[in-house]
Amino acid sequence: MALESILAIDQNRIQEAAKALAKEEIPQLVDWLSSKDGSIRYQALLLMQNRSVFFDDVYPFWNIFRDKLKSENSYQRSIGLMLIAENAKWDKENRLENVIDEYLDLLNDEKPITIRQCVQGLGKILPYKPELNDKIIDPLVAFDLMAIKETMRKSILLDLLSILLMIRRERKSDKIDGFVLNALSGGILDKKAKKQIEELFAGDCGAACCL
Repeated sequence: MALESILAIDQNRIQEAAKALAKEEIPQLVDWLSSKDGSIRYQALLLMQNRSVFFDDVYPFWNIFRDKLKSENSYQRSIGLMLIAENAKWDKENRLENVIDEYLDLLNDEKPITIRQCVQGLGKILPYKPELNDKIIDPLVAFDLMAIKETMRKSILLDLLSILLMIRRERKSDKIDGFVLNALSGGILDKKAKKQIEELFAGDCGAACCL
């Protein structure tokens, strides 16, 4: 696979190009995930993410993605968590059970964007790993929003609420209820966001649960 051909792929054709990859080309793409060139790194990531939607041949590189979770480079940490999340659906060996603590450690990352990617990735993990619900709930409801810069608090709170309500649809939890109600009574969300969350919460548990 020529580097020039990878960089030439239009964003609208990424999924098509990912599906057309030969299995033998994947190791080269995995190597390019570590490139110092952001354009190369990002294009390789997009191809790997889209490939993972359809095929399980990215999953064998799981340990490489796991190692990235502890990288000193924030881009590499993000790449690791995103590709782990994308490959949860192929995790027949239950490797995620041994990785979830390391994954959730990134809720404390110095980069708010990495925190967001960590939380959002849980939305791809949960449908395939419901047995991890309890382990996921505790760090989410304990998340310290005040430790995040003010401009990012609303976005991260909405991410947290989205995942917690996803879990709540499958099982009731007083911890989740308390977190949602605190968010609705707090000052981080605006009126529009609160209304959206109230409607979702009401849909899950009935109007009596809402403020």
